[in-house]
Amino acid sequence: MNAYRIRPGAGIDALEKFEREARPPRQHELRVRIRAVSLNFRDVNTARGGHHKSDHFVVPCSDGAGEVVEVGPDVTRFRVGDRVAGIFFPRWIDGDPTPEKSAVSLAGTVDGVLAEEVIFHEEAVFAIPKSYDFTQAACLPCAGVTAWHALFVAARLKPGSVVLLLGTGGVSTWALQLAKAAGMEVIMTSSDDTKLERARALGATHTINYHSAPEWDAEVLRLTDNRGAHLVVEVGGRGTLKRSVAAARWGGTVAIIGGLTGYGGELEPFALIRGVKHLVGILTGSRAMAESLSRFVELANIRPVVDRVFKFSEALDAYKYLEAGRSFGKVVIALDV
Repeated sequence: MNAYRIRPGAGIDALEKFEREARPPRQHELRVRIRAVSLNFRDVNTARGGHHKSDHFVVPCSDGAGEVVEVGPDVTRFRVGDRVAGIFFPRWIDGDPTPEKSAVSLAGTVDGVLAEEVIFHEEAVFAIPKSYDFTQAACLPCAGVTAWHALFVAARLKPGSVVLLLGTGGVSTWALQLAKAAGMEVIMTSSDDTKLERARALGATHTINYHSAPEWDAEVLRLTDNRGAHLVVEVGGRGTLKRSVAAARWGGTVAIIGGLTGYGGELEPFALIRGVKHLVGILTGSRAMAESLSRFVELANIRPVVDRVFKFSEALDAYKYLEAGRSFGKVVIALDV
């Protein structure tokens, strides 16, 4: 059985294919044939050693979808032939996050899904939407669930809310589609006018080129009659957090989901106090959130934005493409093409 592996911190070029011995599923386990894997910036960051460096190999990538090909003893949730996707934190089934629930993560503390087959515990997967193909379904577990968590769990937004999205990556494009389907107003930023045009075609109410308007927080306030956004989905980190807080309205939420420009940076705590604003960290989400997302996208007929699909043999090319920042939406590796 073929899979990929990498040593965290060794760099993207260290990604290599290897032969791994398959094993049968044990009690409450499923053997899943992976059909598609989607990449996240976390995968690039892991290769760079952004989270940690290690001498030990790990199978990368957290987002995979496929079909159950074998079930172990006492499995009750799924059967052979069911189409499933794994969750980012295999122990986070429902409820609030805890250290115990987040102690194990795919492609972090345990092997990920960039492999022809993966063994999952039956509690650590969810059924994918019936209308989705595997390429689309592979975009749900991390980017889709993170966007859902920020919009509907952390910020508890309602129709009519204003959402500010930074950039046009996987989480941002998911959040755009989910917010529009729920009747919200969306403001989206990018340095690429072509990407902003695509964002408007997807339903963005307003777009801002942050190169043309470097004080984009002031532009957000102008577009909202000086009120600001109910939610800012913050992906930049060091270079954007101060402006994100400024762009949020009184009582609004800034949901931090990543740090493309690094972590840390300048933050004025009084800006939070003065505006009664909320700063919240988002750790993807639970299986319950994934199941809610799966039901919603089916009912709302939402399809994820897939920028480009690579073959399994082209995994390194997929990594480099994502690292270059060329994508609008998700980058996927398909194992059945």
